[in-house]
Amino acid sequence: MRFLLIEDNKGLSQAITERLELDGHIVDGVSDVSSANTMQNLTSYDLILLDLTLPDGDGREVLRHLRNINDLTPIIVITASREISERVKTLDLGADDFLVKPFDFAELEARVRAVLRRKRGDARNQIEIGNVSFDQLDGTLTIDGEPVTLRTQELRLFEALVDAPDRVHSKEHLMDRLFSFGDEGSSNAIEVYIGRLRRKLEHSNLKIETVRGRGYRILCP
Repeated sequence: MRFLLIEDNKGLSQAITERLELDGHIVDGVSDVSSANTMQNLTSYDLILLDLTLPDGDGREVLRHLRNINDLTPIIVITASREISERVKTLDLGADDFLVKPFDFAELEARVRAVLRRKRGDARNQIEIGNVSFDQLDGTLTIDGEPVTLRTQELRLFEALVDAPDRVHSKEHLMDRLFSFGDEGSSNAIEVYIGRLRRKLEHSNLKIETVRGRGYRILCP
C-alpha cells in the first residue's frame, strides 16, 4: 500500500518510514502543507499520517480540505497534544484515528491495520479468492494452505491486482503502486514482476491475464 507521511521532525519521519517499509508499504514523506498538497495531486494514497504542527500551517487545514472535497482517504493524526478537546476537535473534522507522541511503533502499526480494515468494511484481514488466501495487512499469501513467499515488489503487485479483481490495471498504474518517487521503475520492470508472480501462482485458481495495449488483470475462473 502507498502511504503519505506529513511530519516535519526528520528523525521521527525517517523512523516511521523505515518501520512501515519493513511491512512492505511505500511511504512518501513530506514536511509541510505545501508539499503535501503537491503529492496528493500527483498520486492517490491508501492512508495519510498527518502531524498537526507544520512549518507552513496547521495540519487540520489539510484534513479539513480533504473532507470538504469528499476525499475519504483514511487519516491518522499524529500530535504532541494530550488535550482531550484537541482530539475531539480533530476527530470531528474527519480524522480516522489519533496518535499522541511519543508512541510505540507497534501501536502505530496496529492502528494502521485497524484503520485499513475499517476502510475495507471488514473486521478481518483475510481476502479469500479461489484456493488463495491473502492477508493484505500482514502481506502473507497461501495457496491450498501452503505459504508462498513474495518479495516486496511481487507483494505490492499482487496487492494492486487483487484489490480490484477483473479490473484492467495499466502499466502506469502498477508502476505507481510499486515504486516510490525517485525509484528506478519502468514498464519492462512490470513485465518482469508479472512473470515472477505468474510462476508463483501457477498452482492457484488465479490467472494474470495480459490485455493487449491496456495492461493486466487477475482472474478467478
